[in-house]
Amino acid sequence: MKLLTFVLLVTTLGMNVVTRSSQSQSSVVRLDPKLDEIVPANAEVEKIAEGFGIASGPVWVPDNGGGYLLFSDLIANVIDKWTPDGKVSIFLRQSGFTGTDASSVGVGGEPNNGVTKGAIIGSNGLTLDRQGRIVFCAQGDRAIIRLEKNGGRTVLADRYDGKRFNSPNELVYKSDQSLYFTDPTSGLHLRDNAPKRELPFNGIFLLRQGKVQLLSKDFPLPNGLAFSPDEQYLYVNDTKKKMITRFDVQPDDTISNGRLFVDMNNDKEDSGHGMKVDKNGNVYCAGPGGLWIMSPDGKHIGTILTPERLTEPTFGDADGKTLYMTGITSLFRVRLKIEGIRPPAR
Repeated sequence: MKLLTFVLLVTTLGMNVVTRSSQSQSSVVRLDPKLDEIVPANAEVEKIAEGFGIASGPVWVPDNGGGYLLFSDLIANVIDKWTPDGKVSIFLRQSGFTGTDASSVGVGGEPNNGVTKGAIIGSNGLTLDRQGRIVFCAQGDRAIIRLEKNGGRTVLADRYDGKRFNSPNELVYKSDQSLYFTDPTSGLHLRDNAPKRELPFNGIFLLRQGKVQLLSKDFPLPNGLAFSPDEQYLYVNDTKKKMITRFDVQPDDTISNGRLFVDMNNDKEDSGHGMKVDKNGNVYCAGPGGLWIMSPDGKHIGTILTPERLTEPTFGDADGKTLYMTGITSLFRVRLKIEGIRPPAR
């Protein structure tokens, strides 16, 4: 396994400029002493797999042997499985699109990452429900799907107000098993201008007691979702606005009072992809340069640098202290001092 180390090069006019470099001695930019309580001084980012179309949506699945990592390949249309012995295998084929003609449902196109070209029809975000079943966003089939223990698939939701979703992207369960998910046009051919688009907005939705509710349609490209440890707040990021918004969660599971949590604007890279939260309430989000770590009060306290653009992090291993990160074509990990919040929800 190859160790990858990258560092912050310069600080100009009081602004921290994150740059990837192969000549550095550290893979962490430390912007605040609080980061020392999270990331060890000798932390090193390790590449553990590579060669994917677009990797995303990772989730750690515990089992009697310790567990394994599942993640989506948006181009290959599969869910892959990584085991601690370093092996990668296909866990589920046709994970995002089960048809034969993608044009018939209007999916596909060129992802805007400058690396890979192809139809984005595979699954994206993955999570676990309280019974340990895999629940995922099927972008090509434009639905939220649950994988049953016998291998069957159950459609949990595929429409709002009688109209098909765009291409569900990320999802997260609350402890009462209400499911929140984002639905941008990322997986539709021509995106917002897709001829087969049915919903005239990119939404944030709630699936509660079998009913789909619209929570917000004010985001141009909503992506990652995460709850604070006490579930009083829901964090939502938007890839186009390059901002993370924090909402208050109401007793009926709706959200209100959205306000800016962190501005991740950077002229060179898109920002705001998958997010996770640790047990102390720190927020982890793929952003410029690698993985941003933010304190519960919205301060950017450090960045874990990576050699390629990240899509999403997740916590894994038996103690929940290994941070796994999907990049565009690779899979990375780094050990932390703190345990992350992992599904299934408490």
